[in-house]
Amino acid sequence: MKRILINKDSWQTRVAVMNNDRLQDIYFDTHNKEDLDRCFFKGRVSKVLPGIQTAFVDIGQQKAGFLHITEIDRALAMEKVTEYMQEDGREELPERVIKSNLDVGKIFNEGEDILVQVIKEPIHEKGAKLSTCFTLPGKFLVLMPNIPHLGVSKKIENREVRNQLRELMQASLPPGMGAIVRTNAEGRDIQDIVKDLAFLISTWKSIQKKFKKANAGEKIHEDLPVALRAVRDHLDEDVDVVICDDQEELRAIHKFIKYITPEHLGKLRYYSGPPTLYDRYDIDNQLDKALQKKVHLKSGGSIIIESTEAMTVVDVNTGKFTGTGSLEETILKTNLEAAEELVTQLRLRNIGGLIVIDFIDMASSSNRQKLSRTLERCLKEKDKFQSVTLKISEFGLVQMTRKRSGKTLLQQLTNVCVSCSGCGFLKSVPSISFQILRTIKEEIRSKGLTEALLLMVSPKVFDYLIHQEYQSILQLEKNLNCKIMVESNDAFDDAQHTIKKM
Repeated sequence: MKRILINKDSWQTRVAVMNNDRLQDIYFDTHNKEDLDRCFFKGRVSKVLPGIQTAFVDIGQQKAGFLHITEIDRALAMEKVTEYMQEDGREELPERVIKSNLDVGKIFNEGEDILVQVIKEPIHEKGAKLSTCFTLPGKFLVLMPNIPHLGVSKKIENREVRNQLRELMQASLPPGMGAIVRTNAEGRDIQDIVKDLAFLISTWKSIQKKFKKANAGEKIHEDLPVALRAVRDHLDEDVDVVICDDQEELRAIHKFIKYITPEHLGKLRYYSGPPTLYDRYDIDNQLDKALQKKVHLKSGGSIIIESTEAMTVVDVNTGKFTGTGSLEETILKTNLEAAEELVTQLRLRNIGGLIVIDFIDMASSSNRQKLSRTLERCLKEKDKFQSVTLKISEFGLVQMTRKRSGKTLLQQLTNVCVSCSGCGFLKSVPSISFQILRTIKEEIRSKGLTEALLLMVSPKVFDYLIHQEYQSILQLEKNLNCKIMVESNDAFDDAQHTIKKM
């Protein structure tokens, strides 16, 4: 059974997609925080760096967004380059020459106003990633208003249906526009698809009008609220029920469903509790588990998921699982179960980019092939995002990539530890103590201090210095001809210390 559960409070809206009582997707919208994903802005080019083929664009946020040349639609790029060459007194060059010599410095000028769309929200020190290859998602289509490309979801496998949908789009799309037909367009009435297309084209025209009137840095279009967005993307024949615990939100969802897919109106329900909606379906508990590195498998094995800035690494272990047959059979069962669970975790945790999986080594090549097929099948059936998987390497590793989409679950719900700065470990008390002693020694020498000094440290460092390094402090006093008093401060963490004159 598949459910969409919508919890709304005055501070946050949460949307959970459940599949057979397991959390499959989770979305958040904090009401006092601006959501930038897929938003359109009237940006102003603040800096152009040809060396890295990037333009930085002011979109009214704390940090300027960055627009790489690969995210600039070719029609705009060629138009700008042609203008640049004509201004420079040169004749217009053939399109193939322009394409091979694109230079961001010839496309944009500093101070120029351009329409941009956020495709990746700011993360850490990086500003938002921007694009001029625009997309507008609908229920059955994704409109590409300035890219004349036509595609059909790979999950629509019937060749006749694919051809019919492609022909429909070719007949309906205005010149210069493109679209990708989504999976849930299969089996839909033609009028529903055309209606969706007309709405998206109307939205694009509205964006163009707003751009002309807007001020630089102004947001001119944003995607639907999180609840409606989840309903648009997930509500189909597989969903049994949509449950919401807020009357006002329920009315908005009812109106939305009535417009896009009225046949699903009967699936909408109101929940008043007690217990709370998310307690009733054990969402919070599953969410807490999704933040842990270790995921336990039903067989007794486990997978460890650790993400770095460059990639995500997954390690598979047999754990308590001993099996009933041979060692090879036990390993194969653990690997197959791990492959299925991993796909679920990647989707729930919203992990993208490069992923390296260290499955348990198997001697049989047929078993390795079976594992590869299982992983690919699970990705195709359970994951909505595009992924590419390579064959198992000679070291037993599987390399894959998965499309990134916004922040990971960990980035949305947690902060980097202020003590370890995300390293996952802290310096030992002896190491910190030695560093403090070196710092005192250098400060006394460089400033020529001879008066009594007060060293204030954490309780743990205080105990170590007094009980283990007291003779070192006495020797330091003798060598530098000064007096050092040590004091404990309960408010200090181990890495903190202060030195002042008494």
